[in-house]
Amino acid sequence: MQRTTTTPFPIPVVSALGPGSQPEEEEGLDILPMPQGMSTYRAPQLPEPEALAAHPGSVRALQQVLDALHALVAGGTAAVPTRVVELDTLDTEDRRLLNQVLGEGEVAAQVLGTPGVAQVAPAAPQAAPNPAAPKTDARVRVQESVFAGVWRVLHLGPAGEVVRDRLEVGALPQPLLDAAVDDGVRPARARTADEPPPADVMNAPSLLAELDEQRRQWKPGDAPHVVNLTLLPLTDGDSQHLTREVGEGRVVILSRGYGNCRITSTRLPRTWRVTYFNSTDRIILDTLEISRVPEVACASLEDLEDSAERVAEVLHWVQAG
Repeated sequence: MQRTTTTPFPIPVVSALGPGSQPEEEEGLDILPMPQGMSTYRAPQLPEPEALAAHPGSVRALQQVLDALHALVAGGTAAVPTRVVELDTLDTEDRRLLNQVLGEGEVAAQVLGTPGVAQVAPAAPQAAPNPAAPKTDARVRVQESVFAGVWRVLHLGPAGEVVRDRLEVGALPQPLLDAAVDDGVRPARARTADEPPPADVMNAPSLLAELDEQRRQWKPGDAPHVVNLTLLPLTDGDSQHLTREVGEGRVVILSRGYGNCRITSTRLPRTWRVTYFNSTDRIILDTLEISRVPEVACASLEDLEDSAERVAEVLHWVQAG
């Protein structure tokens, strides 16, 4: 899923309904195609057990991942600070083998240095910096592994070089949450309280008032409050005004589960833009959500339980070999 920016999403307004207001000729329904497939777990192509056993650094990292998964499962929740496994000390071969075992899951993310400049979908983290790689605005790159809730997190320098390499185990890596909180305390633009909206804006002010009220009422543990922009009668001016007012933050999350989903932080506290696409990359649902973080991006407790079983199987396979 590759998107450059959050674009306006105009919905035409029907001016008249009832007999005689619609064309009489029969026309085929223009129905958006729905996603045709769902991403499911695919076991990674594991190296030979002797190869892993000969590189204890990679095995030790997997054991630390398993210990972290067991600790989170025992605590009964995924929504706690993540457990961290540092990888900076791994040598090249240990890192290569670990990459092969972890593979790539369905969620990727970036924390950008500048809001709204993402040009491509977050790429899978690389084991080592590529000197020929172009300079990037990303400050953190995240890739979920094939084990849900086990995340590869790379912290990048000014030229895109990797300065820290780690695994985080939990619902969502902490750098994404921290950046989203920081985005929410920096408004999208300065404005005065009595500044009137543009002339072609009709419904956006009431939506912004609703969002403001819900943000003030929302507290941790509450269900998300979702505003479905797809079903609302928004003019072009409404869509553009909403995009300007909520702004675009530095966190970009892409989920490839059932279809594709693009999640971006905004410049308002606890407010996210969540856009769903079908298999042909057409927008099928566009929402604003007030929550700590949208659940579609997060690993659940059941995910962590499943991942613990799968990582344990890998380690048992190594020991048996």
